[in-house]
Amino acid sequence: MNRKSSKTVKKRSLLASILIVVLIALVIVAAAGVLLYRSGYRYIKVRVNPDLYVKFLGRVNPDGEPMRGKLIYSNGISADVNLDREEISYSNGDIYSGKLSNLLKEGEGVMRFANGDVYEGSFLADVMTGEGTYTYVGGEVYKGSFKNGLKDGYGVYTFGDGSVYSGFFADNLKNGEGSYLYASGDSYIGTYREGVKNGTGVYTWANGDVYEGSFVNDVRSGEGIYTWANGERYEGEFQNNIPSGYGTYYWPSGRTYTGYFENGVFVRAETPGA
Repeated sequence: MNRKSSKTVKKRSLLASILIVVLIALVIVAAAGVLLYRSGYRYIKVRVNPDLYVKFLGRVNPDGEPMRGKLIYSNGISADVNLDREEISYSNGDIYSGKLSNLLKEGEGVMRFANGDVYEGSFLADVMTGEGTYTYVGGEVYKGSFKNGLKDGYGVYTFGDGSVYSGFFADNLKNGEGSYLYASGDSYIGTYREGVKNGTGVYTWANGDVYEGSFVNDVRSGEGIYTWANGERYEGEFQNNIPSGYGTYYWPSGRTYTGYFENGVFVRAETPGA
């Protein structure tokens, strides 16, 4: 056998040895994969929305839901799953206790946020949706409906000073019919839009004064009736919370004034006062 043939044989022998090693390695990896699979270990990837997906690597239960392992979100947040302890610890400090479905928070659960806030209630597709109670670290509490993580629907919000709003929300803001009982003793029952009084309503002061009429961007504006606790009453137009425009002022004695007001002051009578 010449030197050239000898080199060719050796090269083929080396390639055969490498191929055998690779095949053995593949068999070992496949066997390990089968063993891990039979032991309940999985790699799962789920798209939450067009901009977010979540991956899981770890052990699942017989239903295929994560039991122990790691959740990794495309936004950079990760979480350690340990449902033996019934909790999921997120890298941002949040802790969730509850069920997962297809890697997402689903059904009833409790979310303890890193800042001290706590939410207890329903989740859908990984966000607060349905009925729940959100307790803020400062002591304020909202109990009611959520949608896509925001207050939406009917709920009751109790403020730190004891004031209470009961009514409807949309996108986290008071929106629709509601009542606000202030810690001062004042109250408002009426319509809100985008978080402020808009539309018609009744505002009652603790001293007995009452305004019933139109509000625009949280101020008395438009047609309304203001009744003072001493029995005096104004019916007419308002601007920036005070009588401005055409209206009538009534005194308990029966005397009236009808005409025009400017910044709460009589400026021109239309009919003589009695």
